[in-house]
Amino acid sequence: MFEVLKSDLNAALKNDPAARNKFEIWLTYSGYHAIRRYRVAHWFYLRGMRLIARIISQAAKRTTGVEIHPAAIIGQGVFIDHGAGVVIGETAEVGNNVTIYQNVTLGGTGKDVGKRHPTVKDGVMLSAGCSVLGPVTIGEGTKIGAGSVVLTDVPPHCTVVGIPGRIVRQYGKKPEELDQRLPDPLLEEIVRLNKRLLALEDKLGVHNCKYSIANDDLINTVEKEKEKENA
Repeated sequence: MFEVLKSDLNAALKNDPAARNKFEIWLTYSGYHAIRRYRVAHWFYLRGMRLIARIISQAAKRTTGVEIHPAAIIGQGVFIDHGAGVVIGETAEVGNNVTIYQNVTLGGTGKDVGKRHPTVKDGVMLSAGCSVLGPVTIGEGTKIGAGSVVLTDVPPHCTVVGIPGRIVRQYGKKPEELDQRLPDPLLEEIVRLNKRLLALEDKLGVHNCKYSIANDDLINTVEKEKEKENA
């Protein structure tokens, strides 16, 4: 258990630019406190002392704002940033080196039995306020955007945004850094329509007409942002 706790501590130090040292994390980080108490509660749960496990988990909820069911399975190097409002259900499984931001829910839909909660593979980033509901699987290295609601399986190394969650990108490789700035599919669709309007206006000879609604500046701005992301 001590090696696992050490890996959680190292994950917090690595992923949080505000973290100055391990001692500070050990004393003050509510997300790390929640994971640490979950490890103890899970130890009791596996040995049949389920009431003690639940008491520990509920005490942790009151002091950290994070509710992790002691039956959940959580790997090493998991970092819960800020912590407030995080909920991880009974049959949830979280892999190694997963980053979880505030107000994330790994919950059920209310209609499933048995395996009711998500399986999150290694290296996933769950951005602030997202919800993953039901017995779905989130593939390795995937990013779930802030506020997204995911109800279906997601392949590895994808970027998911929206309600319900939609795959907007699949790079085929693990992201090298944590970055919650994700693509905006609505803006990209507007840009696509603008390009089509520009082509039609050119064909009709009204590109410079005062009634034109196509926007070169919008297209150029979005394309420059995409070039920066792909650089």
